[in-house]
Amino acid sequence: MLDLIELRKTFNPNTINQKIALNGVSIHLDDGDFVTMIGGNGAGKSTLLNAIAGVWPVDSGKVIIDGNDVTGLSEHKRALWLGRVFQDPMMGTAASMQIIENLALAKRRGQKRGLKPGVTKAEKDEYRELLATLGLGLEDRLTQKVGLLSGGQRQALTLLMATLNKPKLLLLDEHTAALDPRTAQKVLTLSDQIIKEHHLMTMMVTHNMKDAIRYGNRLIMMNEGRIILDIKGEEKKNLTVQALMDQFVKASGEELSNDRALLS
Repeated sequence: MLDLIELRKTFNPNTINQKIALNGVSIHLDDGDFVTMIGGNGAGKSTLLNAIAGVWPVDSGKVIIDGNDVTGLSEHKRALWLGRVFQDPMMGTAASMQIIENLALAKRRGQKRGLKPGVTKAEKDEYRELLATLGLGLEDRLTQKVGLLSGGQRQALTLLMATLNKPKLLLLDEHTAALDPRTAQKVLTLSDQIIKEHHLMTMMVTHNMKDAIRYGNRLIMMNEGRIILDIKGEEKKNLTVQALMDQFVKASGEELSNDRALLS
């Protein structure tokens, strides 16, 4: 499970550029929850994911993953519990290394490194089988440099790497925003399959309202660093884009305009 308790984060405090990014965010997720997160630009969505991942320390509050208080831990120490896919397909992989080498690094995330052989035959067979599930032909290109792959192929590989060790929490930060619509849909479908198959607790940030409604069992909307909507169960199943927009206006007292969310 995941518990976020009264998280607060202010950038550039006591200056003209002060920005309250998180304003007392609290939420509880159970094992297997798939939460989609939506909100206007600057609402605090990516900031919240960065707070969970330990990119920088929060001003106050607690982050508890699977019963472990990780609030004081650095980003690399939290990697033991987390998997993450970023918006930029270039961020999740090492371009100068082979596909198989990238997968081997992901397999060893959070483990102590020794002087054993780099990749065993059993691992190669495992990686080839996993890559085949992507349907991209990468299982026959294990030794190809990742930098030669397309954005969609790299993002699918990053998704596979992020879930290779079945993390306690998977963070998807607009991970299809940089892809063309067709590729984005393929990566989203693949994400949904992996999440369901492995019963992964997941938080997915998106600007697309239709995707936020279609995927997951729970929908959260943020505004000005706060969670203003938390929709689940039958209410989410019956939700429409127009109803979601109406609820935003009611909860925030603002019109949802000039935002990519409207373009979906």
